[in-house]
Amino acid sequence: METHVQPYHSAVPTTAEEEAYAFILFRIRMGAYKAGDRLIPEDIAAEINTSRMPVREAFRRLASEGLLTIRPNRGAIVRGLDAVEMEEVFSMRAVLEGLAGRLALPRIGSSHVAELTRLVDVMERNENDVPEWVTAHRNFHEYLCQLCGRRRLIAQIAALHAVVEPHMRLWLELAEKPMTSRDDHMTIVAAIRQGNASDLEATIREHIEATVPALRNWMTAEK
Repeated sequence: METHVQPYHSAVPTTAEEEAYAFILFRIRMGAYKAGDRLIPEDIAAEINTSRMPVREAFRRLASEGLLTIRPNRGAIVRGLDAVEMEEVFSMRAVLEGLAGRLALPRIGSSHVAELTRLVDVMERNENDVPEWVTAHRNFHEYLCQLCGRRRLIAQIAALHAVVEPHMRLWLELAEKPMTSRDDHMTIVAAIRQGNASDLEATIREHIEATVPALRNWMTAEK
């Protein structure tokens, strides 16, 4: 039986705090707020037409997720990751997304495979456009993970993506690294079609972990 999946970010914020959280998170993910930037609650509140309190609550939530560091009476600072932290996040992603794939497999039908293939096509069409490619890449991974139907697991994975996405964008823009789409991701689709949960889990883990060496080398090289 196929499972209908809504886009992960389709929900409209229902409270001022959720709106502030979604706004700040999006700007961090897209690199508009960069590591080391100081975020002023009054400025953000004015930008989204709310009071300071929801913004401060959003700051606390984002700090608990490792995206901000709160400074008393000084707003919040966008956190970056060093190479060790980045490797840790990718290792966590590999384990959790592999688990999500394993749990999702019995729920995946032909329409889901078609959608995953379409998302790979989107990546391939945007190989020369870093912002669009990174967004398409995240959409592929999030869509697959959603199919597991485990809300806590999906939320944990989404939080990890949010932490690494700004670094991925910067890396791909500055490192002159060719972006891969079809071959790497169609390997995951092929594992889904084969129907072996253990093999799919291993394929997803290997796919994510394969990024680590090059990213680590770039982060530790002298700029």
